[in-house]
Amino acid sequence: MQTFAFNRASSAEQAIRLGLASQTAQQGASVRFIAGGTTLTDLMKLGVEYPQQLVDINHLPLAEVSAVSGGGLKVGALVRNSDLAQHAAVKAEYAVLSQALLSGASAQLRNMASTGGNLLQRTRCTYFRDNHSPCNKREPGSGCAAIGGINRTLAIFGTSEHCIATNPSDMNVALTALEAQVHIRGRDGERVVPIGEFFLVPGDTPEKENVLQPGDLVTHVELPAPRSGSRSGYLKLRDRASYEFALASAAVVLQIDGGRVRHARIAMGGVGTKPWRATAAEQALIGAPDTAASWQLAAEAAVKGAQPQSENGFKIELAKRCVAQALANVAALA
Repeated sequence: MQTFAFNRASSAEQAIRLGLASQTAQQGASVRFIAGGTTLTDLMKLGVEYPQQLVDINHLPLAEVSAVSGGGLKVGALVRNSDLAQHAAVKAEYAVLSQALLSGASAQLRNMASTGGNLLQRTRCTYFRDNHSPCNKREPGSGCAAIGGINRTLAIFGTSEHCIATNPSDMNVALTALEAQVHIRGRDGERVVPIGEFFLVPGDTPEKENVLQPGDLVTHVELPAPRSGSRSGYLKLRDRASYEFALASAAVVLQIDGGRVRHARIAMGGVGTKPWRATAAEQALIGAPDTAASWQLAAEAAVKGAQPQSENGFKIELAKRCVAQALANVAALA
């Protein structure tokens, strides 16, 4: 690991000023904010991330979950994954988020990992984490070894000729289905970005994973008030039962009335270069009867347009079954 400076920010303003010492893109920046450090320290040890300065933000007042007027929840960027998963309001009204968080990592990591850090979690692609392999995300213009290489766990949606790496977070999939809003403070003040616009597909610039600019600090995530009578759930399919990333997952929010679907939100994980919103599947469900046939039709719609690689074509069928089963599970909730 290379040497680096360490500063502790006493306010959001100070953190932003320190962050602005980097004038490069957010990924690979010379200044990094650190909270739990569950991803960043690993990447620093591997030589994938090499910031010149770390800014400790753990003393900022961003570790609360609070109600929002008119309904909804405000989740501070420093709220630990364990605390968020077990929060009474989250378990009762945003079950999909609680389940997604509990399906990720280990209890020890969840005790340290923060909401903001999970939001910015970087890919687990083998080639990204190996400095001896070409990776456009790590070193733009070097190539993508995963294309034609070991790509069993990688993306089938949102890929480009430059990158096929998946977004690894379970939490991000749930936040996408919940249509969360990301609140950011930076040099130009405060702004709010819908979760669906926060993440970027790789395109020609795979090194840019989100809309953050130098100095930007995620302060909190806001969850909208749940619809009356809605229900939600998360299903994760993986190679082993614990401490494993998704091969395919589905976050589902449904509102069913009179035996028909009135509202549906579906996001998929493990299959996209960002949390993948299945809008075609949602549209197929509106007005559809609460039946297994409807879930199957929606699942078919969810995987249209998939572009598998040499080793991950099985993900199309796996994702389809995952979506259908997740819909059935949520529909069966009382």
